[in-house]
Amino acid sequence: MCMAIPSRIVAMQGDMATVEAFGKLRHVSLMLLSEPVATGDYLLIQAGGFAYERVEHERALETLALLATIVDHAPA
Repeated sequence: MCMAIPSRIVAMQGDMATVEAFGKLRHVSLMLLSEPVATGDYLLIQAGGFAYERVEHERALETLALLATIVDHAPA
């Protein structure tokens, strides 16, 4: 099973973006996206570093909050 974590675009250059999730930065390709995106948008990233879907801002924040809760309550 694969779980995608919404990642926020913090910088863009051509078909590449720097995204952030839980304080971690990654460089990802935007080649697979069918719609334009902008800094501040949230994306889902597949293995290999390709963004494949833009996520609505509110839904991304809800998902991130839920994931943070799960991580905070995980056994050590």
